[in-house]
Amino acid sequence: MTQPTIQRLYAVTEATWPAKDRRRVERWIIREGGGGGSRVSSATLAAGVADASELPEAEAAMRALGQVPLFMVRQGEDTLDKLLHAAGYAVKDPVRFYIAPLTCDGGPAREYACWPPLEIQKEIWQAGGIGAARLDVMQRGCDPKTSILARNKDRPAGTCYVGIDGDIAMVHAIEVLESERRQGVGAALLKAAGAWAARNGAKWLSLIVTEANERAHCLYASNGMTVVGQYHYRIKPE
Repeated sequence: MTQPTIQRLYAVTEATWPAKDRRRVERWIIREGGGGGSRVSSATLAAGVADASELPEAEAAMRALGQVPLFMVRQGEDTLDKLLHAAGYAVKDPVRFYIAPLTCDGGPAREYACWPPLEIQKEIWQAGGIGAARLDVMQRGCDPKTSILARNKDRPAGTCYVGIDGDIAMVHAIEVLESERRQGVGAALLKAAGAWAARNGAKWLSLIVTEANERAHCLYASNGMTVVGQYHYRIKPE
């Protein structure tokens, strides 16, 4: 089974965590995030190699949406990265892609897959800073999709969202209550997400995590996931 390319994973990200709207402005794809975070609010280079004279069009389009100019710089886009650096853009939130093949078709009984999410899941997300705007992103997401609720000692402990694009499932918004951390809840969420994804035709489980989140890197690596690529943002200081 051939591992998906990083370009394919960029597309899966777009499908499973979509912007409120997106449109082409000259050489750029401009996204309207609706408050759903950097991933759905960033501009990307659609084709070719941009030069400094083309930045104002993208900046104006993002400001017209009430958004601070923000660009996603994907793997291999070194020229764009240098251009933005020269224009005064600062690096923001470098992230890594993780992926693992799926081989299981069942999950532990203490985790539950459900759509739409239960109120208790919304409360867990809210406690971790994942509010209504990001829940709206989940509602816009692809089909099939689900949320996972994990329990610890019969108490709600954590939740995540999973969407499938083709044969790749991507996990988003993993959140574990602070009181339930370091008790295997994160690993249980991954296993349940993988089990649901396999039952729904996926062959791969993927996710994205910031480079600064060292605890999460340990969790994903210890559960058989490997790093396959990265991207980062460049933001205009306002």
